[in-house]
Amino acid sequence: MEADQGRQGGSSVDDESTATRRDAGTTESSRANRGWWDRNADDYQVEHGTFLGDDRFVWGPEGLDEVEAELLGPVEALAGKDVLEIGAGAAQCSRWLAAQGARPVALDLSHRQLQHAMRIDGGKVPLVEADAGALPFKDASFDLACSAYGALPFIADSVGVLREVRRVLRPGGRFVFSVTHPIRWAFPDEPGPEGLSVSGSYFDRTPYVEQDEEGRAVYVEHHRTVGDRVRDVVAGGFRLVDLVEPQWPAWNTQEWGGWSPLRGNLIPGTAIFVCERDADPAGGAGD
Repeated sequence: MEADQGRQGGSSVDDESTATRRDAGTTESSRANRGWWDRNADDYQVEHGTFLGDDRFVWGPEGLDEVEAELLGPVEALAGKDVLEIGAGAAQCSRWLAAQGARPVALDLSHRQLQHAMRIDGGKVPLVEADAGALPFKDASFDLACSAYGALPFIADSVGVLREVRRVLRPGGRFVFSVTHPIRWAFPDEPGPEGLSVSGSYFDRTPYVEQDEEGRAVYVEHHRTVGDRVRDVVAGGFRLVDLVEPQWPAWNTQEWGGWSPLRGNLIPGTAIFVCERDADPAGGAGD
């Protein structure tokens, strides 16, 4: 799971950068976020590695586990499936999938995050360093695709990524991805009571950008409303099967950025979109 998960409130801005709201296109967003994750991967894994585990599949800070949720399908049906994990970070989810008998490929934009994947398992899971908007795979290469807070919050062209994922999926394939719940954009990114009062417009899609002294973006998050996400899924060629909003479980007492038991019991923090690629008419290969 690769995500800082909630920097749009500005509470964790790097010392050398300033937070603003401005446009940021595909190239600028990709360059900024690749650099940010390369610089911060070590701290991220130290801070969150215990919660994520080495071979656990969690969909977000609430701790919803795929072994129980089965959003990709029944666990026993994963064996032999080709699975692409997008925004894999240190490939914890892919490692869990491999343990179920699947054949995962872990893709990430950050070289340093993938080095952590190598550190954990010595390269047992295939790793690919690439941008989610230009997947380096042939059409219909995978049965399933997944992304736990990876790629989608950080890219300018959401539909473009969804179309790429559809292209590499086989007909009938499923893509499940989790992102910060869009409603969180309207609230300060704070785990305490101050994070429970609306401070901005839910409908303001202006990207959250951290930039250096020369105005160059060093981190970018893109906001979309729930309706935007649904329309993007459809425009990307998928059918939306389910929208999961995990409740905060009683066992989870941790705080993760703006995520906390206090907020999690009152407002949703994560949205998980379960999508399927329908078979093409007359058995065609599709786009």
